[in-house]
Amino acid sequence: MKYINDVDIANKTVFIRCDFNVPMDDNSNITDDNRIKQALYTIKYAIDNKAKVVLSSHLGRPKGLRKPEYSLLPVAKRLSTLLDRKVDFIEDCIGGKVKAKIDSMKPGDVLLLENLRFYEGEEKNSEDFAQKLLQLFDVYVNNAFGVCHRKHASVYALPKIAKTAVGGFLLKKEIEYFNKILNTKDRPFVAIVGGAKVSGKLECLKNLINKADKIIIGGAQAFTFLKAMGYEVGKSLVEDELIPAALEILKTAKNKDVKFYLPVDFVCARNIEDTMNYITVGYQEIPKDMMGLDIGEASIRLFQEVIKDAKVIVWNGPLGVFEVDAFASGTKKIAKIIGESKALSVVGGGDTAEAVELAGESDNMSYISTGGGASLEILEGKKLPAIEVLEEKA
Repeated sequence: MKYINDVDIANKTVFIRCDFNVPMDDNSNITDDNRIKQALYTIKYAIDNKAKVVLSSHLGRPKGLRKPEYSLLPVAKRLSTLLDRKVDFIEDCIGGKVKAKIDSMKPGDVLLLENLRFYEGEEKNSEDFAQKLLQLFDVYVNNAFGVCHRKHASVYALPKIAKTAVGGFLLKKEIEYFNKILNTKDRPFVAIVGGAKVSGKLECLKNLINKADKIIIGGAQAFTFLKAMGYEVGKSLVEDELIPAALEILKTAKNKDVKFYLPVDFVCARNIEDTMNYITVGYQEIPKDMMGLDIGEASIRLFQEVIKDAKVIVWNGPLGVFEVDAFASGTKKIAKIIGESKALSVVGGGDTAEAVELAGESDNMSYISTGGGASLEILEGKKLPAIEVLEEKA
């Protein structure tokens, strides 16, 4: 595909679709601005090349309704600070007022539009909504990797009808890192797959079995595999309907000589709230009235051995209930082990990125993706629709 530096943007209006879907507290204070920071390189390039810069994004799930708590105004304020220049904000994203505001801009000016999802046409991939956005700009730039797996109007219908549609530098970096991971010849390649459910990672596991030398399983999905192997898992989260799929994955891994590692001990409690009475037991000793909520020290040591000689590591999904301090140790320690390794390490977005941040290891990873669902679909071997559109436009 073409990128923003492949086209002439001087004195043109450049519409940059960003992913500013950042977490905020109850007072609309941004608690993590990483996604905003990741977009800055593309925005600064457009400013430096004398474009009128029009930024757009979604925030949360307002479901087509104008809800103040989902306004992008706090993002405009944070952008002004990070760019060290005024970023104007307008309380709409289509229509005559927006067009008039853009027409009055000078090259180098920056405007952030209001939340695209205040219109239901965004998530419905409405061509009518896309046509209204099309009136606002000369050059379309997709820099929102986190929504590239969605067929939404601003990333799918709009670039299809735009005269010039290209990618931004963040999109380029995401694609390059995942291509590097999935096409690597470096060995050993270790995949770490965590999270709550096998159902959410089933296709990812099937694809990674064809790529990796070793696969580490963590999080609650480990219990579906253990139950499939005939072990007692107590009240731990299990997807019984996926036990046949788990057995098939174990069989495929064995046939392909892919080493498959499950935790050998767990931190267990009667429920997630019971943070005072937890115990650590071996995987064959989980009490019937308890549930596994984190991996134990023996598992951490085992996984450290698996990881230590890795040349490439891809990690998607935490290894325990990392949001609760009592059950966060396993995820944090594995993050530290990966951070200290010399491997090319790519971390899937979403919860995994948050867990790495909490562990204080973000700066020690080769790359942390800004997209949770998008990174997972790439690891599943799927084509992302918004990226396919840009490839067709090249």
